[in-house]
Formats: sequence, structure tokens, C-alpha cells
Amino acid sequence: MQPLPLPPWEPAKRTLHHFLQVVGKVRKARMPARNHWWNLTLYVDPRGLTTRGMPLDDDGGQLEIRLDLVDHRLEVITSYDASESFRLEEGLSVADFYHRLNALLDRVGAATPILARPFDLDTTHPFAELTDVANYDPAAVATFFHALRWVDGVLKEFAADFYGKTCPVQLYWHHFDLVVTRFSGRSAPPMPPTAPALERDAYSHEVISFGFWPGDENVREAAFYSYTYPAPEGLTDEPLRPAAARWIDSNGSPQAFLPWADVVEADHPREALLDFLQSAYIAGARRAGWDIDQLKYTSFEV
Repeated sequence: MQPLPLPPWEPAKRTLHHFLQVVGKVRKARMPARNHWWNLTLYVDPRGLTTRGMPLDDDGGQLEIRLDLVDHRLEVITSYDASESFRLEEGLSVADFYHRLNALLDRVGAATPILARPFDLDTTHPFAELTDVANYDPAAVATFFHALRWVDGVLKEFAADFYGKTCPVQLYWHHFDLVVTRFSGRSAPPMPPTAPALERDAYSHEVISFGFWPGDENVREAAFYSYTYPAPEGLTDEPLRPAAARWIDSNGSPQAFLPWADVVEADHPREALLDFLQSAYIAGARRAGWDIDQLKYTSFEV
């Protein structure tokens, strides 16, 4: 595994993020609504990021879109043997990506109208006009995907140790973070009706969430995080592991934070990350009054 400082690949990350939003909006349009917005997420697979199967028609047909980040291709396949693709390469703009994907979907009989503009990014221009966001870098993306694939495996291992409701390990394309979330089973205090629908659904119940993201304008490197919602009193008095982990303020709420670089440099990176995830979980669960023993999964002998 390699360090992932943001500045060297930030233009490529910005371009990739826009590509993911285009694909993610197609998934959102085609999937039935699910709690906590699980209908719009993407998933890590052996070669990249995928929508998995989406409904195509009333006869049980399915559609899948995959960003192959090994061979750097956008692939569209259906259950009727239709398969279309185009290269992801330097100079491919968001506008070109959007138009080419729409052309592929149309050819396989899967045209999908979407709200064709970025969500919560640094531009309000529609995808079709973003000719200047065109910095896809295959080498940088491959390095990031190697890290993402490894994190996906560790998060899945961590997720298995919990009996309660747990989301799939999934990538939320609006903020570009790979996430797994645990639920206590209890409702959270209702948000005001004026709160965005995204937040009212995402935080309708008590959660402890864990994620990995490549950084942003404030955090200039890849990092892991965890937060408990609602944030209980005394959370930041709880210890975190490993030693490099710390509590930070995130928009007025406490967040456990561990830089990717500290995991890479650890003698045993996998154990270091699992330590961080478990310590953040115990901190939130203890302070929020979760039944830790009842929620722990112990496998049966087979």
C-alpha cells in the first residue's frame, strides 16, 4: 500500500468524483427507494466500482454499470447479452463521459433520465457543460483503487462482528466515501421538517458510522473516520486506538479520525485499522448506552 496525499492527484480525483456522480444518479433513478439512501450507493468489486444489477424492465431484465479501474473502461451490460463500453482516459471530460454513457444506455435499451448536475460539488453547471473537468489519470486512479479495495475487505471483516442492523459496505458518491454503518435499533430524535430530506432519512435512527475518504479541501490526505449520531455526552473522553487516532471537531460534532498514512506505516496495517474501528465503536456504543454484549455476533460451529 502507498501513501495517498491528496494534492498530487486532486484533479484526477475531482474528475473521477464527477464520473461517479453521473453513474450514481442512474442507479438512484432505477432502484426502488430504500432506507438511509441505500438505493443510490455504489460497490467495490474486484475490478472497480459497480452499480450491481438494477431493474431494466418488467420481465426481470437487469442492467449493470461498472467503472473498471483496472483496465480503465466504463462498461454497460444487460441480462440480454448486450455489452457496451468506452475508455476512461486522460482528457476525457465530464461532459464527454455523460454523453457517451447516455449513448451506451440508449443502445442497450436502458435510457435513464436523471437530474444531470453535480450534487454538493464545487460547480453548479450541468454535467453536459463540464468540458473543463477532464483530468482522469489512470495511474493515480489505480493507486487509489488498490487502497479502496483493501479498505473494502477490512470494513467487511469488521462489519461481520455485529448482530444488529448493518448497512452493506458501500460508496456514497455524493461525498466520495466508502462507509459501513451500525444501528442500535432505536429511533433518533426527529429532525425539524426544514432539515434536508437526505439528512432526515440518513439520521432517522441511532447510528455509529465508519468511513474512508480520499480527502477534501480541508483534509489534504486520505483518512478514516467514525461518528456516533446523536453524539452522546463525554464521547471524546473515550480512548481511541492506535496511538495516531484522535478526536476532531466535524461541523460541531466529535469525530474519530485516523490518517491513512498512519495505517500504511503501521507494522500491521490491517490490525491497526481494525483497532481504530473497534475502539471508535466501543466509545460510541458505551456512551450512547447500546447493549454491546447483546449486539456482538459470535459464529456457530458448523
